[in-house]
Amino acid sequence: MINLTILLAVEEVAEKGGLFDINATLPLMAIQFLLLAFVLDKIFYKPLGKAIDSRADYIRDNQLKAEERLAKAKQLAAQYEQEFAETRQKSQVVIVSAQVEAQKIAATKVAAAQQEAQTKREQAAQEIEQQKQVALEELEQQVDSLSRQIIEKLLGPELVR
Repeated sequence: MINLTILLAVEEVAEKGGLFDINATLPLMAIQFLLLAFVLDKIFYKPLGKAIDSRADYIRDNQLKAEERLAKAKQLAAQYEQEFAETRQKSQVVIVSAQVEAQKIAATKVAAAQQEAQTKREQAAQEIEQQKQVALEELEQQVDSLSRQIIEKLLGPELVR
C-alpha cells in the first residue's frame, strides 16, 4: 500500500514539471547556498585555516629551533671532545715528565746512598787498618816481651841485659 502511494506521488510530480520545476525556489536555493558558503567561510573555514597555518608556522619554527639546537649541541660535543683529547695529551705529558723527574730523584738518592755507603765502607776499612796497626804494634810489643822472657828463662836473667 505504501508503494502505491509513493508511485502516485511520483506521477503527480512528473506531470507538473518533470524532474526540475523552474520557479522561484531555484534562485532562492542558490542564494541560500551562497549565503551558507559565505557564512561557513567567515565563521568556520577562515579561522580553521588560520589555526592550521599558525600551527604549521609554530611547528616549522620549533623544528628550525630544534635543528639549530641540535647543530649547536653537536658543535659543543665536538669542541668538548677536542678539549678532552688535548687535556688527555697534556696529562700524559705531565705524567711522563713526573715519572722522569721521579726517576731522576730516585737515581740521585740512590747515588747519594751509594756514595754514603762507599764513604762508610772506606772509613770502616781505615778504622780496621788502624786497629790492625795498633794490634800489630801491641802484638809486636808482646812478642818482644815474650821473647825476652823466653831468653831470660833459657839463658838466665844475668846474661840478657
